[in-house]
Amino acid sequence: MPYYGYYGIDMYYIVLVLPCVLFAFWAQNKVNSTFNRYSRVQNLRGLTGAQAAEAVLRYNGVSGVRIEYVSGKLTDHFDPRSNVIRLSSAVYSSTSVASIGVAAHEAGHAVQYAIGYAPIKLRAAIIPLTQFGSMAAMPLLILGLILNTSTLVTIGIAAFGLSTLFQLVTLPVELDASRRALQTIQQNGLLTADEYPMAKKTLTAAALTYVAALATSLAQLLRLVLIFGGRDRNDR
Repeated sequence: MPYYGYYGIDMYYIVLVLPCVLFAFWAQNKVNSTFNRYSRVQNLRGLTGAQAAEAVLRYNGVSGVRIEYVSGKLTDHFDPRSNVIRLSSAVYSSTSVASIGVAAHEAGHAVQYAIGYAPIKLRAAIIPLTQFGSMAAMPLLILGLILNTSTLVTIGIAAFGLSTLFQLVTLPVELDASRRALQTIQQNGLLTADEYPMAKKTLTAAALTYVAALATSLAQLLRLVLIFGGRDRNDR
């Protein structure tokens, strides 16, 4: 497959990366539409997102984790540095089925840290490397091209690969947090039998965004390898 097709079109991008980018756009739209849909369904127990997070922590024997409000939509996250679950305005005090799923998921991350779940410890450990890699990859590649130095190009590709590694480690972390959340919701009757599938659909839609992020990063990495691998062969 040629690197450039007609009119200088990057064929590797068209064939490899663009489908993943479109998938990522679709996945983001899917999570937003699913969350919005089930945000209009109130759970029969009248449980708030904050209370659902507390229930997940309590069920798993985790204490000392604070639950706080944070502004924004779908800005929910667990901060391991301060041991705080931060829930957005659409989740914290909401009694919607969607908010229960999201809050329980974030509490699932707190449980992972509390029990020493290996993948999340690995993700935390490689964050500095992946941040460096994402910043250094393109400058290294460009510098390698300018200086015609294959070593710098290879290092640049490897640096980009660190961000792909981060996405690879993140996916099982997110899936496991959702599994813990749904298990607690079901076993503790936080939602009814009719409401549970709605929370599950919300978290499944969210998981697709991580699948899309990994697919896009892998496609970009493969594109770089093919481009510069082909260039090395052509230079011989």
